[in-house]
Amino acid sequence: MTATPRTALTVAGSDSGGGAGIQADLRTFFACGVHGMTALTAVTVQNSVGVHGFTEIPPDVVAAQIEAVAGDMGVNAAKTGMLATAEIISTVSSTMDKVGIGRGQSVPLVVDPVAASMHGDPLLRDEALEAIRTELFPRATLVTPNLDEVRLLTGIDVTDAASARRAAEALLAFGPQWVLVKGGHLSDSPRCVDLLSDGTHVVEFEGPRYDTPHTHGGGDTLASAITAHLAKGLGVLDAVAAGKKFIERCVFESYPLGAGVGPVSPFWRLGPDLPSPVRPEL
Repeated sequence: MTATPRTALTVAGSDSGGGAGIQADLRTFFACGVHGMTALTAVTVQNSVGVHGFTEIPPDVVAAQIEAVAGDMGVNAAKTGMLATAEIISTVSSTMDKVGIGRGQSVPLVVDPVAASMHGDPLLRDEALEAIRTELFPRATLVTPNLDEVRLLTGIDVTDAASARRAAEALLAFGPQWVLVKGGHLSDSPRCVDLLSDGTHVVEFEGPRYDTPHTHGGGDTLASAITAHLAKGLGVLDAVAAGKKFIERCVFESYPLGAGVGPVSPFWRLGPDLPSPVRPEL
């Protein structure tokens, strides 16, 4: 018998194409050496071209999934992704309190405020943004918005380091312990710079920007990698640093699939048998 690994829970929607959502979370958890558990919030009809529709899971079923795994197997860290509606967000928030997950609780919570797919397809009902701000963010150990989500949540258009700091301050005002403003969508910048802040400490994580269009699931993968490292006992700073290194390699190893945007890839963690592409930085 081998030792039982640490556990991580993802509360998110599915991606029928397998590159993002709960599928990306699970393969990232596996690649990072933790046992992944799920609470499904929505089923998307999705491929490499875009999201063609989605159906929400009833909120009481979402809550029951969280309670079932937390009460039996235990959760060392958790993350949220696509939550779709204000009602699901409210239910998830209260259920996290009930099972001891989130800021002020014994289990860290990473909130990835998924509002739209990378193709621009909406993944969140309009009324749900306020529920994210007022109900979910105050319970978060860390929130990980991309620049489009920052704009939706705060109205701030991040164009440089100074505006990224203003955005972090605005997001911290909603109550999370830490904010990671992801700079991957700032295509004018020659490097990918993510800004981490708790209001006192500000750290910039700088990494390469690779010349590839295949970045589907990148945000989910980063948040999941951070969650996995929190589950293994790292603090927020170290978990973000580890997650940043993980996603950089996953983007480097991304591959084409279908007619649209292919996924980032954690396959490199399986060993040296899979060849690496020659991919220049921009």
